[in-house]
Amino acid sequence: MNSENIKLIEPVVDLKLEFLAMAEEFKAEGRDAIDGIGCIEADDFENSVRCAKDHVKGIRLPQGWVPASTYWLVRDGVLIGTCHLRHELNDFLKNYGGHIGYYIRPSQRRKGYGNVILELTIEKAGCLGLKKVLVTCDDDNFASARIIEKRGGVFEDKITNKGHEVPTRRYWIKIQ
Repeated sequence: MNSENIKLIEPVVDLKLEFLAMAEEFKAEGRDAIDGIGCIEADDFENSVRCAKDHVKGIRLPQGWVPASTYWLVRDGVLIGTCHLRHELNDFLKNYGGHIGYYIRPSQRRKGYGNVILELTIEKAGCLGLKKVLVTCDDDNFASARIIEKRGGVFEDKITNKGHEVPTRRYWIKIQ
C-alpha cells in the first residue's frame, strides 16, 4: 500500500459528509457507539468536533472519562477510520478499553489500514510521553489481534468484563 496520501488528523467540520457516511456503515453492521464516533453527533456536528478537541485538554469530559485525543485516518479526502488515544488509564480502561481504540470503516477493511492507524496512533502516544500503551480487542477479533501482535503487542491476559459476552484480550506495546 502506498501510504503517501494517508494522514491521521483531528476531527474537522469539513469532513462532515464523510463522517456521516462512515457512521452509517458502522450502524449498518449494528454498531452505534464507536470510539471517536460516539461523542460526535450528526445533529450538532460543529459543537461535537469542538467537544472532541476539548477532551484533549480534559475539558467537558463525561463522568468516568479521561483526557483523550480523537483522530481520523484520511486518504485523499476519504475518511478511512477513527481512533481514540486516551492519555491515561482509569480502572475501567485498564481492564477493558486501554490507551488506544481504533476502528476501520467497513468498506475499507482488509486493505492494511488497521496496521496504519495503529502505527500512527502509537507515534502520537509517544509524542505525549507515553513509554508503553495498553491495546485491547475482543477475543474473537482475530484481525485486530494480528495487527496488535504485528506491531509488537505482548499478550498480558484475557479477562471477562461484566455485561460483555466476549472476553477481552489485553496487550502492551512498548513505544520506541
